[in-house]
Amino acid sequence: MRRRAPAAAGIIAILSLTLASCADLGGLDLDTIGAEDKTTYIKLALNQSESHPSFIALDHLSERFEEATDGRWKIEVFPNEQLGSQQEVLQFVKSGAIEMAIVSGTQLENMNKDFQVLNMPTTFGSIEHQMSVIRDQALMEPLFQSLTDTDNISVIGGFTQGTRNLYTTDKPVKVPADLAGKKIRVQESAMHIRMIELMGGSATPLSYGEVYTAMQSGVLDGAENNEISYVTQNHYEVAGYNSNTNHLVGLDYMVMRHDLLEAMNEADRELFLAEWDQAMTEHTELWNSETDAVIEKAKAGGAEFVEVDKQAFADALAPIKDQFLTTDFQRELYTAVRAADTSETTGGSAS
Repeated sequence: MRRRAPAAAGIIAILSLTLASCADLGGLDLDTIGAEDKTTYIKLALNQSESHPSFIALDHLSERFEEATDGRWKIEVFPNEQLGSQQEVLQFVKSGAIEMAIVSGTQLENMNKDFQVLNMPTTFGSIEHQMSVIRDQALMEPLFQSLTDTDNISVIGGFTQGTRNLYTTDKPVKVPADLAGKKIRVQESAMHIRMIELMGGSATPLSYGEVYTAMQSGVLDGAENNEISYVTQNHYEVAGYNSNTNHLVGLDYMVMRHDLLEAMNEADRELFLAEWDQAMTEHTELWNSETDAVIEKAKAGGAEFVEVDKQAFADALAPIKDQFLTTDFQRELYTAVRAADTSETTGGSAS
C-alpha cells in the first residue's frame, strides 16, 4: 500500500530545499487537506527496518487509515532513517517539511527536560505499566502538549522500546566494574550519558544507524538497547555478549505537526487517533511475541545472554533520580507514574 521511497540522500536534499524555500510548510494546503477529490499524503519518518514491529504496526495503520477514508489520506512510512536521523526528522516535523515521525524519548527531553521523567531508569516497572501511563490523557496531556506553541509539535502517543540491556564486543559484563574503560553507545541525552557513567562505562553518543560499523571497527566497545533492536539491526553479529541488566524501559514517541492535527476535520482526526491507538496495541503485541523469537535467533548466531548482579546495577543507578528530577512538576509527575505501577518489580526499555 505504500509507495517506494526514493534514495535517502535525495529525500534529505528535497526536504532541505523545502525548509529553505517553501512558504506553505511541507507543501500542504491546510485548508484543503482530506478533501474528497484528492489524496493528502503524510510523510512518516522511522529509523527502524521493515522487519521491526514499529514499521509493521505503522504500515498497517497506513493501510487502515487509507481504506477508512476511501483514499483521501495516505500515510507514507519511510523506514531505515531514509528521511534522516532522529534529530534531523524532529526538526523537519517542527518546520513542517514532514508531517510525523517516531522519535526516541531522548530527542524530546532535549527540547523539554520534563520528558526526562519518562526516560529515566526506575520510572516504569513493566511494558504494561508504561503503555497504561501514556494512554492516561489526563496525566499525559500537560507533557504531550508542551511543545505545541513553541515547536508546532503534538505528541500523540508512543511505542514501547522494551527492556534495555547492555551488549559488548569482547567480553561479558556482569557487574558495573566490568564496564570500566568501555566505550558504550548511548542516545543523545545528558541523563542517559550519566546512566552509562553510573553503571561504570564511558558514554559515547552516536546516531543509531552508525552503531553497527562503530562496534565492528572498535570505535565502540558496546551499546545498550532492547533484544529486538539488537537482532533486527544485526548488532549481535559484532557484539556477542548481551548482559541482562534490564536498566530501563524505553519509549519512542509519535510526534506530529500540531497545525496539521488541528486542521483535520473532527471525524478524520477522531478516526486517525483511534487507528493510532490500535497501532499502539498491535505494536505491543508484536513486541511481546517477537522478543523470545529474536533471542533464539541471536543465540543460534552465537550470541551469549549473560545474567548480571542486578542489585549492583540498581545501587549504581540510585543517584540518578535526585540528580535529574529538579522541578516540582517533574517530581509530581514521577510520583504519579510510579503510583500507577501495579507490578512487583521495577524494570527497563530501548531505541
